[in-house]
Amino acid sequence: MIMENVNLKIFFEEPKRFDLQNIKPLSGIIGLYFIFLTKTEIAYPFGPSKLIYIGMSEKKTNSIGSRLTGHFDGQSGNIGLTSYRKSEQINFTYINFDMLKSVWKYRIEDLESYFILDFVKQFGVYPI
Repeated sequence: MIMENVNLKIFFEEPKRFDLQNIKPLSGIIGLYFIFLTKTEIAYPFGPSKLIYIGMSEKKTNSIGSRLTGHFDGQSGNIGLTSYRKSEQINFTYINFDMLKSVWKYRIEDLESYFILDFVKQFGVYPI
């Protein structure tokens, strides 16, 4: 796949507390989501960040709501997210992929890769 230079300004939804009342309305929404700490900064190799997870939902049947619910209740198997949730408040934000389809002609997987690889470039490793 060849991607041309594209300059897009993407606006994220207002951050929300990582709890079920904020997660449930996202049922059926496809897109990317970002989970981050509210207090603690992780000491990544190139600098600190509160971001701990970048995730994706590519189908309405496996929506952002269902993915976040799996992280919330531990069914996703991500022990790091479960442990951080027990120790401090965590928040999330998301991008509704349907809102980007008119300007992003690539797959949602490519957009997720862009954000993950940019994080690696900025902080030296993948988000924990």
